[in-house]
Amino acid sequence: MKYRTEIDGLRAIAVIPVILFHAGFALFSGGYVGVDIFFVISGYLITNIIYTELCEKRFSILNFYERRARRILPALFFIVLACVPFAYLWMLPVELKDFFQSIFSISLFISNLLFWKETGYFGAATELKPLIHTWSLAIEEQYYVFFPVLLVILYKIRTSKSFMLAIVSGLVFVSLIASALYTAKDPNSAFYLLPFRFWELGIGSILAFLPPKLNKFEERIDSGLSVLGLVMIFCAVFLFDKMTPFPSYTALLPCVGTALVIRYASTQNLIGKFLSIKAFVKIGLLSYSLYLIHQPVFAFARIRSFEGLTQTHYIVLILLSSILAYISWKYVEAPFRNKRVFDAKKIFALSAIGLVGLLVLGGGEPTKTAFLIV
Repeated sequence: MKYRTEIDGLRAIAVIPVILFHAGFALFSGGYVGVDIFFVISGYLITNIIYTELCEKRFSILNFYERRARRILPALFFIVLACVPFAYLWMLPVELKDFFQSIFSISLFISNLLFWKETGYFGAATELKPLIHTWSLAIEEQYYVFFPVLLVILYKIRTSKSFMLAIVSGLVFVSLIASALYTAKDPNSAFYLLPFRFWELGIGSILAFLPPKLNKFEERIDSGLSVLGLVMIFCAVFLFDKMTPFPSYTALLPCVGTALVIRYASTQNLIGKFLSIKAFVKIGLLSYSLYLIHQPVFAFARIRSFEGLTQTHYIVLILLSSILAYISWKYVEAPFRNKRVFDAKKIFALSAIGLVGLLVLGGGEPTKTAFLIV
């Protein structure tokens, strides 16, 4: 798949509002929609890769999970382990117990289920949870378990894109309706559980199955649609707040906006050039580590502070998070993506060791944790 700088720029547009929302900047009252932008991007990229490899008869589920492990696990292990000393030093016993329960759930890719049982995302208590943000990783990890298998089955039934597009579109529609219904009657479930979030990843998948754009499409039309998409994203970031019913139909605004940007932005038009600015691309490359790091930095600062944090404090914390994210990207993420240094066997071995290590570390009361989840 051809590298697109504008998608890394779009990742920057996703992560910056999330961080500023968590920092309490009122202007970014809907910054939490950055996660939804990430979902759409992930759905698009993953589906594109899988379908292309299926068509070329080279798709391997082991290779798929190897790539996902390289991408996700090293930085996750690094950040979780880096949190442990600060948790021991600064957390109260009850907080420490919750912290290790979250580590236990992360090792099983079910932290969204734990937080679903514990608390609402917008509650004040979440500000003191260093690993609350891993719920979105759990959503994606659960998606990675079933979606490749679904695509393989569909491809064996019929290889056409139109068939897959129809099936995935149907699932997206059902998930969206369920999301809207549950947002009204059980908002915690709608927020944290994959069945009610699948449609966001699915919108990205739909993009991957659409036929190539026709040459007769004028450049100004592509440019206009990409502008519309970015405007939709910004409307959600600046106009939504904690009282907005979410995800529900309201999440269509940032998700469809993201889809329009992915589909129509290019380095030949205004939005593509804007998103390809070096600073945006660099932030996009750091976005995963930056997303992982900022919440623990904020949470431990809040726990340690006796008088509360000011905006100046948060600006300093954002700068600190950025420095740590760069270190994580350069010395943790990048090396593990080098297949010459870490081949598939090493990646699977180290991933297994890391996951078992987190399971043991967080499993002081595994029976109780499992009971809370079930």
